[in-house]
Amino acid sequence: MTSTTVDFEAIKAKQRAGWETGDYPRVGNTLQIIAELLVEAADVRAGQRALDVACGQGNAALAAARRFADATGIDYATNLLEQGRERAAAEHLPVTFTEGDAENLPVPDASFDLVLSTVGVMFAPDHQRAADELVRVTKPGGKIALSSWTPTGMVGQMFKVVGKWAPPPAGVKPAVLWGTEQHLAELFGDRVEWTALEKREYVFRYHSAEHFSEWFREFYGPITKLAASLPEADRAQFAAELADVPRGFNQADDGTLAAHAEYLEAVGVRR
Repeated sequence: MTSTTVDFEAIKAKQRAGWETGDYPRVGNTLQIIAELLVEAADVRAGQRALDVACGQGNAALAAARRFADATGIDYATNLLEQGRERAAAEHLPVTFTEGDAENLPVPDASFDLVLSTVGVMFAPDHQRAADELVRVTKPGGKIALSSWTPTGMVGQMFKVVGKWAPPPAGVKPAVLWGTEQHLAELFGDRVEWTALEKREYVFRYHSAEHFSEWFREFYGPITKLAASLPEADRAQFAAELADVPRGFNQADDGTLAAHAEYLEAVGVRR
């Protein structure tokens, strides 16, 4: 199925409504370490222009700004951008947050030294168009750095549960394909030389698997929206299945949850 047969704009409108539901930063802020590791892997330098694509509440943009880069974050969810601005103000960091679509970035060609995304751009429904935009806005010789959940890791398995209850739109490839070297090669071809491809683990730390399920159902916008749409009789089953996912990856032995979630950290040079 070609991209011309899929209404990506309608899909993104539904996605945006999902991210604007709940309070995603209550989850996203816990993932800050992924952004800190990514900007270090990309060797960001003071004074570089850095762009955080699908920035959410600004994890990567803030991480770059802490290292004195000239940082910008772009996202289509205005509530997340507002929280990013609040975080930047609280930390006295000069970050610019701009509303925009990862598949149609509102910035000129070759305008950034470093383009980042931490588990963000992977959710753009048109993978190829999003990848093309990342390349377009990166200067030749600049870097593209991405952190993406893998299909076999904990988050990939969580999305399988979500997909059982809310099947994805026809023609849209799974977001977690961005967490595979093969898919990156297909999307970017010879336009990017990947200099580092490393699988890392983020640890979800909660009181319990049930606490994890409750937190995501309350705050993780797309899951919040899904849970609210289910018949009352199905909500308890969905909650239990959501809890079962991190339980299977838990390495804590004290009754709490320390669920290890694999992601792919990719850094490349734009040719």
